[in-house]
Amino acid sequence: MVTKTREKLIEVARQLFAHKGIENTTMNDIATASEKGRRTIYTYFKNKREIYNAVIERESEHLVARLREVVDSNLEPVEKLRVYLETRFDIVDDAVHKQDSSLKTLFGRDFRRIDKIRRLAIVKEQELFSALIHEGVATGCFRREQAERLLTLETVVFQGVDYSHLRNNFNELGFNRESLRSRVVGFLVDGVINNNTDNEQSE
Repeated sequence: MVTKTREKLIEVARQLFAHKGIENTTMNDIATASEKGRRTIYTYFKNKREIYNAVIERESEHLVARLREVVDSNLEPVEKLRVYLETRFDIVDDAVHKQDSSLKTLFGRDFRRIDKIRRLAIVKEQELFSALIHEGVATGCFRREQAERLLTLETVVFQGVDYSHLRNNFNELGFNRESLRSRVVGFLVDGVINNNTDNEQSE
């Protein structure tokens, strides 16, 4: 019950922030729209900033939810890595280019607030990616040395990917979104695969 009430307040606040703007939304607005008294709201949140931070936290969780599904799946490590990277491209593609994107609806082109969500999501993403990579190393599918390098490289690469999507500067760089996706996924997967696995199994 406690969790349900808190989630309802967060969702109501998110909708009001999107419709009225964060600055123009009051605690009274949230109380009225959620059909909860102010006393109930203050049981969960001290002020509007705490509700705003909860909305930011939930939006960051939404960004990584699809990646979490991939990491928790039963796919073999190499395929899991490929699907993870493809999904990571889908996430930024949806967030930036879809007109009904949750982030666009909530913050428009307020990159400062979007960046706050993105930075929170990066921390969660790094934990998920690390788990995926360590699984690949443990099963012998990934080369340990390359895998350690990839943990750093993936974060840096996707910061560049995110930037290019936000700025839509692909033509300036001499490629399009699809060729970027294909090259990045192919390079990262091929670079970490332990090609000796098949040879070892056949001996």
